Amino acid sequence: MTSQEIKALTGQYIMHTYGRFPVVIDHGEGATLYDPEGRAYIDFTSGIGVTDLGYGCQPWVDAIAAQAKKLGHVSNLFYTEPPARLAEILCRRTGESCVFFANGGGEANEGMIKLARKYSFDKYGRGRSTIITLKNSFHGRTITTLMATGQEVFHNYFFPFTEGFRYADANSMESLHAQSGDDVCAVMLEVVQGEGGVLPLDKAYVQAVAKLCEEKDWLLLVDEVQTGVGRTGSLFAFQQYGILPDVVSFAKGIAGGLPMSGILASEKCRDVLGPGTHATTFGANPVCAAAGLVVQQTLTDAFLEEVKAKGQYLRRGIEALDLPCFGKTRGMGLMIGIEVTEGWQKGEIAAKLIENGLLVLTAGPGMRLLPPLVITKEEMDQGLAILKKTLA
Repeated sequence: MTSQEIKALTGQYIMHTYGRFPVVIDHGEGATLYDPEGRAYIDFTSGIGVTDLGYGCQPWVDAIAAQAKKLGHVSNLFYTEPPARLAEILCRRTGESCVFFANGGGEANEGMIKLARKYSFDKYGRGRSTIITLKNSFHGRTITTLMATGQEVFHNYFFPFTEGFRYADANSMESLHAQSGDDVCAVMLEVVQGEGGVLPLDKAYVQAVAKLCEEKDWLLLVDEVQTGVGRTGSLFAFQQYGILPDVVSFAKGIAGGLPMSGILASEKCRDVLGPGTHATTFGANPVCAAAGLVVQQTLTDAFLEEVKAKGQYLRRGIEALDLPCFGKTRGMGLMIGIEVTEGWQKGEIAAKLIENGLLVLTAGPGMRLLPPLVITKEEMDQGLAILKKTLA
């Protein structure tokens, strides 16, 4: 089908829940995507942080095909090998104790919230269920995770929302203390606020939050849906903050492009969700887990160091262009935010870049770049050239 035919069919039969750019993607290789007519696009988005191994990664393709031929799905009432192996690797690499596998980021965060509330209920009874989250956060699109999100713009339409959340200012222990109380069971945060604008939290603040949670027996919940699986230059971003959360959610890049997510829990939380308290039909799908094993095999310590170096190279390259529409860059690894200067519109900038062959994202008040972790120097240079040509 042609691009126009695909857009027409989509418009007729798929709900209009996305503000799509007028680009159709047909196939890809590395960090470069192509439309049905063969036009190339350098990808600085990786499907919003999902396709960490890029496109056409042969070991990933082979693992999926082999597992699909062997066993595509079986219920979690039975045992299968791929998720067991993936869980072992994730626990050994993070210091966490156990894993629950799910399908998407919102579902993973729902599971994390349920675990925190049941932990408190089992130990203290009812009345200790409030979770403090941070202003400018984003935790998902379900009724509950929308309310966990500390941005008022998301608290609309879908009333009544789930109760039990209060919001503190990021990097302010004073604000966190002001929101505390006998009804609190957990603090939930992103160590880099992604949708809020790629805003890394201060290390000292995160460590202070962890200490406070330990003192009050609140669970420390870290949302790594976007920051996890190598995106920031470590397997999980919390590992660069010197903490070990009670529960960590993950999704996006975990299976390199297939739908998979989950939560990692510490030893004290491993038995909170017992049989019958939480479940999912498709979580721990063996095909997704087989893909996830390839991702883990790829993300060696040396590879993660390269991710950090690539992020530094790309940030330096953007700042060296000295574009009138951009201010400073920020972020960790290949999770990069760019300030947009006053008088410029981030949506218009994104549209112009995409029209000229560079796929980018926006977040909060600025731009967001999430290239595939395998992006080459040549592809980054091509992207920088498009930035210069379009915006200088």
